[in-house]
Amino acid sequence: MKQIRRGTRRAALGLVTPAVVALAVLGLAGCGGPGAAVPSGAGEPPAPSVERPAEPGAEPSAEPGGDPGEPTGGAVPEACALVDQREAEQLAGTALNEPVPVRETCTYTGPVDGPTAQVEVFVGDGAAKFLGIERELGHELRPLAGVGDEAYATQEAVFVHKSGVWVSVRLVRLNDPAENRAPLERIARTVATRL
Repeated sequence: MKQIRRGTRRAALGLVTPAVVALAVLGLAGCGGPGAAVPSGAGEPPAPSVERPAEPGAEPSAEPGGDPGEPTGGAVPEACALVDQREAEQLAGTALNEPVPVRETCTYTGPVDGPTAQVEVFVGDGAAKFLGIERELGHELRPLAGVGDEAYATQEAVFVHKSGVWVSVRLVRLNDPAENRAPLERIARTVATRL
């Protein structure tokens, strides 16, 4: 009888072992291995929205005084053409590295050996979004009279709206923000003439 039992056990173990391995593999596959399904919204950024281009003859989607969170309606100029290297350096009060343009932005950074300085130019929807965030956070926005169709200044940035396009210029420095007020207002006026 022992022979039968051993044979039966071996047969049972022979069937159980592949079944246990299969269950273990299936169980581990559900634990986030490659290609595993991820629950909606679990640590992933939201999918980008796809917008249709405006119909020919359609009106701009944002008018002067409109909601800065809405897309801009005018043609979007190149950010680095709105504030050139010399103007960025004058604003920052120091030499800056060559501009780095990315989509509708242009960034001038200070040299790695200092001083700390950076000038960022945002054009279009990014500038409008930046202004919207400043408003949501309750930051003080001073209107700039006679600049574009609409313009505002904070301690570190200016926002200009003209011909359906929003532009922002942000200055990063480790100084008293009051020192930046006049230079930021000058760059806002310069940008407005280029829109």
